[in-house]
Amino acid sequence: MKSSPTATRRTPRNKRQQLPEEVAAYVRELVISGEVKAGEFLRMEPIAEAVGVSITPVREGLLLLQSEGFVQLVPRRGYVVAPFTRGDIEDLFWAQARLGGELAARAAKRITPAAIARLETNIEEYERAAESGDTDALTDLGHLFHREVNLAADSRRLALLMGTVVKQLPNQFYATIEGRVDNSRTEHPLLLDALKNGDARKARSVFEKHIQGAAARLIDTLEKRGMWVEERAV
Repeated sequence: MKSSPTATRRTPRNKRQQLPEEVAAYVRELVISGEVKAGEFLRMEPIAEAVGVSITPVREGLLLLQSEGFVQLVPRRGYVVAPFTRGDIEDLFWAQARLGGELAARAAKRITPAAIARLETNIEEYERAAESGDTDALTDLGHLFHREVNLAADSRRLALLMGTVVKQLPNQFYATIEGRVDNSRTEHPLLLDALKNGDARKARSVFEKHIQGAAARLIDTLEKRGMWVEERAV
């Protein structure tokens, strides 16, 4: 087993999360993006330096990731990256598609004109970000669009469940996945049309297709990066 390389320091956000969760989000991204592989040991010092925190929140963040199955603790040796399979990705996106599809269907029945206006503005800003190649803005705007739909559903408990799934999905490199931006430019307006028309069935269908497509594109991207080369060789 080998140690993972020192990660590049991230650009700080305007709003910082709770520090252990920020550490967990950073390491999840490393795992899901394939930057660290199953069997690699995670050294706390480089993680602390990359995130800009002390060792204590790193340790707490890794404990959180252990409970989620992203890392495993090897006694007297430290934390090692757990296997992360195609099936894991499919399961996470399946859960997001089903929960999000229900939220979108409910939103179609409850969304307000003000929320519709915000989604229209979001789509316009997403188009401008796509034209300029601003991947940070694309990532943020994509999440804001989905958050607006989730809030419009007015189903707090279901939205909280959705949040526990979404935090385990890739974030920072979303906009770099081949085809992801183009599909969002097509499918976000389709979802908005369904919401405007109060068409719950269409809203559910568009959302589920949108998320299932994202899963397929992510798996294809990770395969191209050689994430599961060892599995194919067996």
